[in-house]
Amino acid sequence: MSEEFITEVKQLIINALRIEGMSPDEIETEAPLFGEGLGLDSIDALQLVVAMEKDYGVVVADAATGTEVFRSVRSMAEYIAEHQK
Repeated sequence: MSEEFITEVKQLIINALRIEGMSPDEIETEAPLFGEGLGLDSIDALQLVVAMEKDYGVVVADAATGTEVFRSVRSMAEYIAEHQK
């Protein structure tokens, strides 16, 4: 997984969630996206699902898959890389 693609996914998160004043460098690649990490919630997850589908043609089929996909930036990037159209 290239650092360039990881940075692209971080930027997707920033753009999709309209996080102002944050750069991709401020998001840890391995940190949890929910809870103690970035602190995202279920509404944020829905926005990320829409952004992933729009930008990469990737669908997150169900909540169980979403739990794995949104574990961290790296898991999100890996899922996109494996499933993009």
